[in-house]
Amino acid sequence: MEKTKITNMEVKKKNRNHIYRYICKCETVSNPDISYALKLSLPTVTQNTKELLELGLIRETGELQSTGGRRAKALAAVADYRLAAGLDITQNHISMLLANLKGQILKYERRAYSYRLGQDYFWEVSQKLEAFIAESGAERERILGIGISFPGIVDLKKGEITNSHALDITALPFEDVSGCFGYPCYFLNDANAGAYAEGIHFQEKEPFFYLSLSNTVGGALYQDGHLMQGKDFRCGEVGHMTVVPDGLPCYCKKAGCLDAYCSAKRLSDLTDKKLESFFAGLEKGDKELANAWEEYKKYLSIAINNIHMVLDCDIVLGGYVGSCLGPYIEEIQRMVSERNTFSEDGSFVRSCNHKVGAAALGAALQIIELFIEQV
Repeated sequence: MEKTKITNMEVKKKNRNHIYRYICKCETVSNPDISYALKLSLPTVTQNTKELLELGLIRETGELQSTGGRRAKALAAVADYRLAAGLDITQNHISMLLANLKGQILKYERRAYSYRLGQDYFWEVSQKLEAFIAESGAERERILGIGISFPGIVDLKKGEITNSHALDITALPFEDVSGCFGYPCYFLNDANAGAYAEGIHFQEKEPFFYLSLSNTVGGALYQDGHLMQGKDFRCGEVGHMTVVPDGLPCYCKKAGCLDAYCSAKRLSDLTDKKLESFFAGLEKGDKELANAWEEYKKYLSIAINNIHMVLDCDIVLGGYVGSCLGPYIEEIQRMVSERNTFSEDGSFVRSCNHKVGAAALGAALQIIELFIEQV
């Protein structure tokens, strides 16, 4: 008897969660629309939307156009019912972001601020984030928490950031960071965060690998709505796979890593340290930049092909460079196709959807997902 009761409660919670998620994905929707889309009975949908209305999570926005008979009430998610902050920490910058429950970016800012060891750094970042939130006009009580992304291994079992060569971190406990912020904190690897931002709103269910081409190179495997973490939370660390034996030195102290050939710095260091300047010069026909770009694409295509051979899934190019690759994606697809043993056309390679603040957004979306799971 008790088992049946628990099962019924679980089914009811699952139905409400599915209904709420569906409403969040739509601009406006009616109870009959939800019933049809989710294959739930109309009474079940009506009861659940009534509860969601009472909780303030959704609202009525009028009536939908009738196709015959009584007009259905139009329902919409109250996107600003709760908000989440995202923080992306890199060697020389911080990115701050505020997102609503639909994953829409309300405010974003990236500023130069060099990382340094010690809690003073995080206290100062916390103050900057508080000012950022205050400037947005958001009420503090609406903030669910902060998702924080790091360029390093985020070990959820140990509760610490480890092996961040970029930040010179060997073991940084989560609590040393979270204690500096006035909100609950959730920690994520930067490539995982970018992949999460890419995947959480992606309609197709096929798995993909997210190749993050920022000032450090990383990667993440996204499948069935989840990030694949690996036994020691190192899944996707392709930045340190060898592409040239005994090749160029990498910041990790090894040689020939993909990071040494395909980081964003490889391109931006050729101009004024700005990636936009590199691509602007490339478009103007600068021969030195064109030669560097050809070499960059060569090693990138090698890496993409190798990853695809192992995983047999789409490859999404993200990070600083990935966000600039729209005009060049066909070139890269062609170069990958030429290396591919199975004569594919390279269409499995695509540029990321989120061009700005992907890691900060993905970190914030993790906070939002934790909230939605409880609805």
